[in-house]
This record gives sequence, C-alpha cells and structure tokens, in this order.
Amino acid sequence: MWSGPRNISTALLRAFENRPDCVVWDEPFYAPYLAETGLNHPMAAAIIAAYETDWRKVAARAVGPIPGGKALFYQKHMTHHLLPHMALDWLDGVANAFLIRDPARVLPSYLAKRDEVTLEDLGLPQQQRLFDWLRARTGQTPPVLDADDVLADPGAMLGALCRALGIAFDAAMLSWPAGRRDSDGLWAAHWYGAVEKSSHFMAPGAADQGAEKAPPPGDPPARRAALLAAADGYYQALRPPRRRPA
Repeated sequence: MWSGPRNISTALLRAFENRPDCVVWDEPFYAPYLAETGLNHPMAAAIIAAYETDWRKVAARAVGPIPGGKALFYQKHMTHHLLPHMALDWLDGVANAFLIRDPARVLPSYLAKRDEVTLEDLGLPQQQRLFDWLRARTGQTPPVLDADDVLADPGAMLGALCRALGIAFDAAMLSWPAGRRDSDGLWAAHWYGAVEKSSHFMAPGAADQGAEKAPPPGDPPARRAALLAAADGYYQALRPPRRRPA
C-alpha cells in the first residue's frame, strides 16, 4: 500500500494485521530514506541504528518468502521513502495499491508533528509518479482508496480493495485491539498516539486516526496556501473517480 504521511495508513495496517492469514510490515524503506538523505526526522538516529538501511535488501525481502507461513504479506509504504535512484522493478513481484487523503486534512495533521513541511514531505508528487509508472508498466490502473471514503464506509471500501487485489474480504479487518504492536516501527512513539487508542475506523469528523490533537481541517496559514494548492492538484489527479476506465 503506497501512501503519504498523516493518512489512515496505520489504521489500515491494523486492519490487515487483524486477519489471521496476514503478516504486516511497517514502512520498511524509512531507515534507508533517513540514512541516505540525512534529514532531521524525529528519532532518526535510533531508526537508522535499528533497521536495515540498504534499500536493495529491503526490496529483496519485500518480494521474498512471506514471514510466519502466512498467506498474505501486507506492506505499508510511504511514497517519499522511494528515492529517485532506487530501482522499481521489484514491484513486479507484489500487488500495488494506493491510499490518498485530502491535503486539507493531511497538512494540519503533519504540522501538528513537525514544524516544517515541503510538498515532497507529503509524498504526493512521488505517489503520482509511481502510480503512472505502474500503470504504464502493467497496462492496468492500480486500485486507489481515498481515506475519507474508507472512514465513511469501511466494509464497502475494504471489500472493494480485497476484490481488486484478488483476495477474500475478512470482517476481522473492521476492528482490532487497541494498543501498540510489536510490528510497529520505533517511530510509533512519536507518530501513532491516536491510532494506538483506536479499535476501529472512525467516521470522518471523529478523532483523527492520522494525528494526535491535529488542528481541524480548514484554510492553512497564508504561507502554506501555495503548498496546499500544489498538493491538491496531485490529490485531484489521483482521486478514484478520475481514474476509473470509461
């Protein structure tokens, strides 16, 4: 699943992990991304020390045997973690789907956790490029989920995702035990406070599963207006109604 930050990506990770036939992997390219960019992210040194930083080894594991003898291997990926020099041919060995969210919700949520943000931090240009690359390579349109659609009707949207991926829907995906998981990355201590308290998908307007105490959606400060406008262009291009075949 290819997402940007401050989406419902961790809640979706919880949903798949609650399936008895599935094992999950939380942002495996984060450590290579931090090690190669040197960006000042929360807990960066600890993450680099704890996880594999060679992107080639991460990619090889992503298409290798499924851990634990499970039938499904759900991988939560951030699109901005794929740096331009990282090869993409390994994606032939996995089924790819995309999770998007209205930037008017994402941006305030992100700024609740980091003081600065760029368009690339939100992962939308990278998400568009990856989407177009996969469509050109496979001749098929990858499935795209909008976070607000999932929150409004989790059963219908997760059922549609499972059909698109050729797997059976499991109602166990609609709820999960609250709390932290062994499968969570170290970064959970900084980013996952809200989702750790959750046990199901919350309706839009309820507590945000992508942020702790995030400002409500709305107009950002004037200095963020250009960023929001640019981000919205990518979001609108990826929205499922625009990508459905005629």
